[in-house]
Amino acid sequence: MDGLTRRRAASVRHPRGSARDQPVGTPDSDGPPELVVSEVTVRFAGLTALDAVSFTVAPGSVHALIGPNGAGKSTCFNVLSGVYRAASGSVRFGGAELTSLRPHQVAALGVARTFQNIALSPHLTVRDNLMLGRHRLTRAGFVSAGLRLPSARREAVRHGARVAEIAQFAGVGDVLPVPVGLLPYGVQKRVELARALCMEPRLLLLDEPVAGMNGGERREMADLIQAVRDSLGVSILLVEHDMGMVMRIADAVTVLDFGRRIADGPPERVQRDPEVIRAYLGDFGRPSDEHGEA
Repeated sequence: MDGLTRRRAASVRHPRGSARDQPVGTPDSDGPPELVVSEVTVRFAGLTALDAVSFTVAPGSVHALIGPNGAGKSTCFNVLSGVYRAASGSVRFGGAELTSLRPHQVAALGVARTFQNIALSPHLTVRDNLMLGRHRLTRAGFVSAGLRLPSARREAVRHGARVAEIAQFAGVGDVLPVPVGLLPYGVQKRVELARALCMEPRLLLLDEPVAGMNGGERREMADLIQAVRDSLGVSILLVEHDMGMVMRIADAVTVLDFGRRIADGPPERVQRDPEVIRAYLGDFGRPSDEHGEA
């Protein structure tokens, strides 16, 4: 982690914010629980997209979910976030069973997600996009907010301060008043991650966070993801095709192929698994340069 990222991390001590920002039922003092995916199967029109997939994301870790196109990675993310229903199996996050919940209920447990294709409002400013991430934490009702009652104004000030803090941490504090559509692609990806952090997550699902970035942007995003883990204590599950980055920052890796789990474990072991090399990594199993790039 570079010096700039360390300074950013120092400004955001914990992603959950104050106790008043907590969703009902979320303990304020506890860290993130384990995410335990057990024998999850998903079928579409008779085709099996996930076949009894199991893995565990340890609290406060970076866990990578990798595999070739069509392996089932996006399907798995959609099950975890409540978009798809599993035909069988279980997904436990602490004491909650996620397979029975809708997306807004999953989010209320502290699960936030970014998307491979940027899902921001291009005509809104960075600040307004990040404020949308505070929606689930807003207590003021429509009437009190519309009438600008004192309680609603105080809450808006508190959320605005938190947004500025998180934006600074993510390296987008200087562009808060800028419409997102005017920003370079790499900065937009940082804004999307910042918006997810504005939800005060305990588990962050990152869908190809460095896709489309150049080498410098990829390194900066990798530093930011590590800072989220190391300084904020958030658990991270990411789907990513940049194997150099995955092998540098992931604590554990799960590999899917045709909807099945073919490997699971520390990156140094997974990258040498013959079945993984055959299915996906190719020459990555051979010795790499000093930076871990394939």
